[in-house]
Amino acid sequence: MVRANGAVSLRELARVVQTSEVTVRRDVRALEAEGLLDRRHGGAVLPGGFTRESGFPQKSHLSTAEKTAIADLAAGLVGEGEAIVVGAGTTTQELARRLARVPGLTVVTNSLLVAQALAHANRVEVVMTGGTLRGSNYALVGSGAEQSLQGLRVSRAFISGSGLTAERGLSTSNMLSASVDRALVQAAAEVVVLADHTKLGSDTMFQTVPTELITRLVTDEPPLHDERAAAELQALADQGVEITVAGSDTDATGGDGPPGERRPRRDMPLPGQRRTTTRNGGPGPQLRSATPLSDQASSGERARVADLRRR
Repeated sequence: MVRANGAVSLRELARVVQTSEVTVRRDVRALEAEGLLDRRHGGAVLPGGFTRESGFPQKSHLSTAEKTAIADLAAGLVGEGEAIVVGAGTTTQELARRLARVPGLTVVTNSLLVAQALAHANRVEVVMTGGTLRGSNYALVGSGAEQSLQGLRVSRAFISGSGLTAERGLSTSNMLSASVDRALVQAAAEVVVLADHTKLGSDTMFQTVPTELITRLVTDEPPLHDERAAAELQALADQGVEITVAGSDTDATGGDGPPGERRPRRDMPLPGQRRTTTRNGGPGPQLRSATPLSDQASSGERARVADLRRR
């Protein structure tokens, strides 16, 4: 699977081979020892340092549940009558499918897949860049795409990439794609990055958005054992990036949902500084429905605190 796709997540491997992530992680460790792949927190990639970019057919089958949850949350950031830019990618394509219901929306994109997802949305205006078609991800790139974005100003840019680190920001494996993504970012007052947990901590060749220009990251919840991904999220939060997480909770109380059902979970802030202004000095998007720490404590802990207060 790694040879075919370039990268694969542990969740995807566990689902395909119908075993636990613990077993998959042990086997991946053994394969790494043989030099057949390189481990990345949350997944595995081809050996040799920087990951190569997979084609769209391969990427469209990776982390599908995570991308769906991320797209659901990202769509909630878009309001009626806005003008936004949406970059190329499988996650942004999922976002576009949900934007078809937003009235008065204007979407500027270099992605044929994003445009196709909105083609029959009567209340959404789609503006495509020029440029040269890059068949591996159905995106328009090159000087024509970049020139068509000059002088453009929109409220938000929604983009994805191949890797994301707090030190370097968002990156991708292709130089032409990186150049167009930078032009998309320059056209927006706020930058929203859509990246599932397998991309956290990965660093690819070409930087697209430095960390200080990222307003918000929409991602999924890393597995509990993935300490490196959690640390990367913390580092991003400490640098002022707002973190919105889509989690997967198992209904442990015997509720109506099936076991392991993925439920979108909004705005679970991590400790650290939060950005409250845009690059233009205006107010930025605020985290909503943050869960107080007291609500997260166990019943035993709350009882102990209440007893201490009485004393």
